[in-house]
Amino acid sequence: MNRFSNTVIGFLNLITLLSSIPIIGAGMWMTRNSTTCENFLQTPLLILGFVVLVVSLAGFIGACFRVAWALWLYLFVMLLLIVALTAFTIFGFAVTSHGSNVEVPGKSYHEYRLGDYSQWLRNRVKDPNSWNDIKKCILGSKTCDELQKWGPLDYLQKDISPVQSGCCKPPSSCIYNMATTVAQDPDCYRWNNVPTILCYDCDSCKAGVLQEMRQTWHKLAVLSIVMLVLLICIYCIGCCAFRNTKRAETDYPYGENRMSKIRPRWDYHWWRWWYDCKERLY
Repeated sequence: MNRFSNTVIGFLNLITLLSSIPIIGAGMWMTRNSTTCENFLQTPLLILGFVVLVVSLAGFIGACFRVAWALWLYLFVMLLLIVALTAFTIFGFAVTSHGSNVEVPGKSYHEYRLGDYSQWLRNRVKDPNSWNDIKKCILGSKTCDELQKWGPLDYLQKDISPVQSGCCKPPSSCIYNMATTVAQDPDCYRWNNVPTILCYDCDSCKAGVLQEMRQTWHKLAVLSIVMLVLLICIYCIGCCAFRNTKRAETDYPYGENRMSKIRPRWDYHWWRWWYDCKERLY
């Protein structure tokens, strides 16, 4: 039974070690592509791949070859990953807890308001550099090409994504065919029929991006909770493997690793004294 935890940890880390190879390959492949959206994911993928590779290698060597310092490094990094994943999950729920959609009378889609979202998310899209990258990503994905072929009846019957609702058309409250003295939404004046402009600089477009980000983040939060439970279970098994490895390296007088060397290690006598003291107490 003492070797069972080492076998499990070794097997799990062999799987993650092999899985890190396609992750690194995907990140390196993206360096050859000029699309802004894919370049945005390149660095996180490479970092994730190399972290998984190093951690899995340390855990595999430590568990299978009973190298205590490798297992210690593995458990330390695993603890950091658990803490980071917990913080990410809590932060994700905190910043995406705000947000809502507005029903458009007679239409099957919804519209979104920038002020309904958390201040942290609003600051992200209001930053010019960040928004330029996001706008290039939307242009590169050709999200609005489908809506340019639609007629008035399509807008009444078909559903559209939050980004399409905010970026590819003006707000439904805008009036363009007649003179009006009523103050309109500022996005009505930002709208332009030019395919490269449309409503990409509108607050409604930024709100649509945040809504899709919110939906995606909620899905990731559920996945992160599952991963967190899995990491905690693996961490507990790793602690057992580390304890077994330490027992195999030393000659503590209990279990299978009883004293057998003629010259015990320097810590044996100290541990023996401490063990006897505890025995007297009981």
